[in-house]
Amino acid sequence: MQRSQPARRSAPATSGNLPLELDAFVGRSAELARLAELLETVRLVTVTGVGGVGKSRFAVHAAASADRPGAVHRVDLSAVHDPGLVEYAVLEALGLTDHTAKPPRQVLLGHLADRRLLLVLDGFEHLVEVTASLVAELLRSAPELRVLAVGRRPLDLGGERVFPLAPLAEAEAAELFVDRAAARVPGFTLDEGNRADVLELCRRLDGIPLAVELAAGRLSALSPGQLLARLEDRFRLLTGGGRDALPRHQTLRTAIGWSHELCTPEERLLWSRLSVFAGRFDLEAAEYVCSGDGLHADDVLDVLDALLAQSVLSREETAAGVRYRMLDTVRAYGAEWLEATGDAERLRRRHRDWYMGLATWCELDWFSPRQGEVAARVETELPNLRCALEFSLTEPDDAHLGQYLAGALWFYWVGCGRLSEGRHWLERSVELDGDRDQSRLKALWVLGYVAVLQGDSVPALSALHECREEAERAENAVAIAYAEHRTGCLALVTDDMTRAETLLRSALDRYHEIGELNSNVLMGQVELAMALAFQGDLPGAVKLCEDVRRVCEDHGERWALGYALYVLAYEAQAGGDPGRARDLLRRGLGIAHAFHDLLGAVLAVELLALITVVEGDPAEAALLQGAASRMWPSVGLPLFGSAYYNAPHERCASLARQLLGDERYEACAREGELLGQEAAVARALGGAGTPPLGVVPSPRRLPPDMRKPAVSPTAKGGETTG
Repeated sequence: MQRSQPARRSAPATSGNLPLELDAFVGRSAELARLAELLETVRLVTVTGVGGVGKSRFAVHAAASADRPGAVHRVDLSAVHDPGLVEYAVLEALGLTDHTAKPPRQVLLGHLADRRLLLVLDGFEHLVEVTASLVAELLRSAPELRVLAVGRRPLDLGGERVFPLAPLAEAEAAELFVDRAAARVPGFTLDEGNRADVLELCRRLDGIPLAVELAAGRLSALSPGQLLARLEDRFRLLTGGGRDALPRHQTLRTAIGWSHELCTPEERLLWSRLSVFAGRFDLEAAEYVCSGDGLHADDVLDVLDALLAQSVLSREETAAGVRYRMLDTVRAYGAEWLEATGDAERLRRRHRDWYMGLATWCELDWFSPRQGEVAARVETELPNLRCALEFSLTEPDDAHLGQYLAGALWFYWVGCGRLSEGRHWLERSVELDGDRDQSRLKALWVLGYVAVLQGDSVPALSALHECREEAERAENAVAIAYAEHRTGCLALVTDDMTRAETLLRSALDRYHEIGELNSNVLMGQVELAMALAFQGDLPGAVKLCEDVRRVCEDHGERWALGYALYVLAYEAQAGGDPGRARDLLRRGLGIAHAFHDLLGAVLAVELLALITVVEGDPAEAALLQGAASRMWPSVGLPLFGSAYYNAPHERCASLARQLLGDERYEACAREGELLGQEAAVARALGGAGTPPLGVVPSPRRLPPDMRKPAVSPTAKGGETTG
């Protein structure tokens, strides 16, 4: 029997996003070898088995150990409930940033067409039709793609090989029990005094790893003999003593139910209430969502700690701090109990309320020194934010809350490379008739902004025009300012500089009149500066951007600063100071890349290419232009199709071709096209590195007002809705 220690094993020669294994992987050496052989010859393998049998852990371990060159990426679909988000989940797992209006499936097909890659699709059984459709098309279009699917049923596709994963053999189950027990009770070993009880316990649990781990989690309070006695009583109760008739899924349910019975009333209550979370959650969220009516907020930590000790929950470190999560099988059991109590809707509403409050706080804190922390936090909380959006957009009386939430997350859709998903939620939200004009108006101008950045001018103009008309009717000065601002932005990227200047100046005046100051306002100044620069008023552009720079330094804002640095660099290179321009662009590129803002990054790379050829390195300049040409399809129309934005590109290409000749220029550009985004940015930065977005404290307490409801009571008995 083989045991590996994943936390200490050497990393496989692959790239990707596989999670680190934090405890020992026990047994299954024969199954791992068989799966490895299959993956060499079969393009679609589906690992199936009863819940809790260890399919996900087995597949990840097998993928990490696969002796295949190329990247390995895992897609966790268990927290995705909307079929329309499956493709976005795959894009996210692949680390793809796409700002265009192209359908996500088209983006995936283009990205994977010529790549050698192993894709692990985990937890698809509730989304089997859309997952099967996607996998079939990806396999047809990407000859070097392999898919390792993980679920309770096959995808039922041609060429699929099903790999049923059986429970652990008795000896391996006992080894797993001992390993996990030793983590609870230091020094625990298998000896003559407990061997018979442990082996019988593992037999009773049919070798199902989750059931074994749940049992081991009880050793801090019970001996193996006591565990066995209690488990035997429960089996007898549920099966009438007929062990032969007990199927394995019933064994797992029995084991989970037995663990549930051993919990205190407070632990059972928290278990059921925690089932409303999708994916990870933090302590503050659990305290707000799950407290009350039998469980005080101050007691949640102690009860949660008890569930951790019993393996009902697991603890994880993330970029946003400590998070907890519950296995799907355990969550499903808790959800059944929650439904049975009649409290499910109230808990889902409280869950939505918390994430409404979180989004509100994050939007405000985006304009602060905590901008990097906000980006990391929203990224971590995305599965729960999706659930909150889905709940609001499907509840008849809550459309305005869905519109509010989709609009409040503008900074994430726009600033962190999520334009395509943002447009999905925004379009859904504005289709609904809400009873709050302000929420819908904000969703409209954010939708217009997203469409502008995607280069989708007609829908952008339509949304902004509707927003402006409705805002004037409602006398909403804020929405009028934003609609005018984003219409000016549209004029800027479509080369109507006179109109862009007029609209942007008017919008900035409106912002000043109503006292608005945030990242959007600063971006309005940057966009006006760009319009002035394109019209030859470089001093006016510099004055605006230096003002933006001062405000950014005062408030700790970095995202808008990156764009201001781009304009300042544009002026510096035009004024004959390429060294200063390079320094400004490197800083701006580092900011854009850290926020996954592909538009800001590719604009900086384009201008760096011009500076590079001016400084005497035409081969490197051609390479950077090739790298930018690979990035643009994920942004939209290269350089917006704008003659103004395109001018530096054309000048660079002309100079480089003169110095290199057409053949050498094309060869260098092709070399740049082979670079991935990370490599391209590293090359453009010249080894300067990407500056960190800022320290993310862990754990972090939210401001006091985050622990209160964010919006008004509903008509349903005073329950909060935000």
